Amino acid sequence: MTEIREFHIAVDEADVEELRFRLARTRWTDQVPGAGARYGDAVETVQEMARYWAEEFDWRAVERRLNSYPQFITEIDGTNVHFLHVTSTNPDALPLLMIHGWPGSVMEFVDVIERLRGDFHLVIPSIPGFGFSGPTTETGWHSGRIAKAFAELMGRLGYERYGVHGNDAGSLIAPEVGRVDPGHVAGVHVTQIFSFPSGDPAEMEGLTEDDQRRLGVLQNFWQDMSGYASLQQSRPQNVAFALADSPAGQLAWTMQLMGEPAVTRDFLLANVSIYWFTRTAGSSARLYFEDAHREDAPAEPTTFPMGVAVFRDDFQTIRRFAERDHHNLVHWSEFDTGGHYSGHDAPEQLAGDLVGFFAKR
Repeated sequence: MTEIREFHIAVDEADVEELRFRLARTRWTDQVPGAGARYGDAVETVQEMARYWAEEFDWRAVERRLNSYPQFITEIDGTNVHFLHVTSTNPDALPLLMIHGWPGSVMEFVDVIERLRGDFHLVIPSIPGFGFSGPTTETGWHSGRIAKAFAELMGRLGYERYGVHGNDAGSLIAPEVGRVDPGHVAGVHVTQIFSFPSGDPAEMEGLTEDDQRRLGVLQNFWQDMSGYASLQQSRPQNVAFALADSPAGQLAWTMQLMGEPAVTRDFLLANVSIYWFTRTAGSSARLYFEDAHREDAPAEPTTFPMGVAVFRDDFQTIRRFAERDHHNLVHWSEFDTGGHYSGHDAPEQLAGDLVGFFAKR
């Protein structure tokens, strides 16, 4: 069995100082007067966040918080996988694999750890190519391969039966874990089910007013916010040069998706800092390319127990299409609070939903 080693975060002070040096010498772009945020985040908005990052943000506090939980790293399928492993106070608790997204990190779930550890043994990995797992060094790291690595991780930890939760990219990877390890996965819970109309006109007949609203949310996102995905699906290496060289660029690239009103500055900058210090902007972007060019993407509906929690200001899953792709969708929750990072801005609701779903598994 491949060794599982203890892991401790300790970014060199020279790297912290270099970050501040680069931020202080940013060559800022121009902006059309009066444009506001119509073309993207306003220059003054990013400048203020960069100032806070350089002058007030406490990276060492992030290190201390993450290091307060047991962390490990192991090699699976030729790449490193970093993970938090927080065992429950209940020895009979169900193991729960929690998978973050992009441009997030393990920070997505730090605020729910204490709320969940009474009911679960928590395994919170950094996706290969992301954060403290470090860059991947070969092609082919799509969601299916990542799922196999995570199933291997759970087996390596000795867990015969476990649940899976995912957010954002994790909501794509989590069902894949259920597909590749059906004999051990008790159920899959996500915060988004990315099921869309297939183009068959019959699918659109009888959509409710609420379904139409949800389609509108999707359409608005696709029109106004999806440029990052198109670039990362087609030419991720091109943007990687800029993100690896410019912390202000990394900041602005992240803010377009993580700049929600409910997301605190420190949460945003903790995630941005992780990408910066681990130099994983490029390798994390490659996940979009690998998934877009994958030849073995599953086509059959899932049949394991599936649950979804839909938060008010997040992607709005449409039940009709979700049930088409997941034939055992047994749990559906709607919350009038929370956004895309519910583990951060609605941790009590997310934790309660996870406990409720897996209590029946």
